[in-house]
Amino acid sequence: MESRWLDALPDGVVIADAEGIVVAMNAAATRLLEHGNDDLVGAPLSKAITLQDLEGRDWAECVRPYDGIQTRTSLLEASWRATSGIEVLVTGALIRSRPAGPVEQVALSLRDGRSRQVVDRERSDLVATVAHELRSPLTGVKGFTSTLLSKWDRFNDEQKLLMLRTVDADADRLTRLIAELLDVARIDSGRLSIRKELVDATEVIGSQIETMNTAVDRIISINSDEPVAVWVDRDKLAQVMANLIENAVKHGQGDVEVTVRPAAGGGAEIIVDDEGAGIDEEIRPRVFTKFWKHGRAGGSGLGLFIVGGLVEAHQGSVHVEESPAGGARLRVRFPHGEPDILT
Repeated sequence: MESRWLDALPDGVVIADAEGIVVAMNAAATRLLEHGNDDLVGAPLSKAITLQDLEGRDWAECVRPYDGIQTRTSLLEASWRATSGIEVLVTGALIRSRPAGPVEQVALSLRDGRSRQVVDRERSDLVATVAHELRSPLTGVKGFTSTLLSKWDRFNDEQKLLMLRTVDADADRLTRLIAELLDVARIDSGRLSIRKELVDATEVIGSQIETMNTAVDRIISINSDEPVAVWVDRDKLAQVMANLIENAVKHGQGDVEVTVRPAAGGGAEIIVDDEGAGIDEEIRPRVFTKFWKHGRAGGSGLGLFIVGGLVEAHQGSVHVEESPAGGARLRVRFPHGEPDILT
């Protein structure tokens, strides 16, 4: 392979022949291994890979790519340190022309360990966020149940009922959060299951609005006077609407209006308008990211991320705009989505 193609790769590449001599090394590898302007092609692999573990042992002495088990064909990714102390992640393949034959070529891939640190930090942030969201309702549940168990006789029936209702509400909150986290995991892993059927989007959304109107202190109205047929997962459509309306109620002011109409080219277009302060144009691209929060209304920051994942799974689109009332408008489009083969 020409060096210019290797130099185009973002990760470092080092290839050595059967004698342990470097036959190719790209610019990324030279930078990660901190060789400056030195050309290590033609040098021994042990001289090129100047990495050590945390105990100061050299990479070549520890890994011994040309020795060891004769059936070994790969090197698991491991963390090593360059001279400056920067972490370098190294993995590789041991090329043999026949099983248990001698190693004829070693191909190594190197990447900056700071990329893994970013992922680790994101995972830590995820754990911290989840722990924070779980702690609040659990604290309420634990507090009220402990109080009732230790001081049951001190409370009248009305007080007991109030505490039990609070515990029930906190338990519902925990259930919703766990369901959201499971949805996030399915979206992230690409395992989200979509079961499409032909539904009337107006009817599904109208039913969802009717249910939510009994639970909020705002008026949620639907602006649609005709059926809108679309192939979607009925439950996922209801979930999208629930999240959009909850977001509008939580962050907006005044009433919420939902418009359902046929989309250009087929399918359904759904518009959710609120009368709040709206969402600044520069931050609109971020609202569908995981754990995004805006304002002081709180919440898990997962609702709109799940909306984006569910809509994308239907090959649809969702955008943030400004509503005529000055608040936020979220516009969702679902394609008609008719399956190629009906069963």
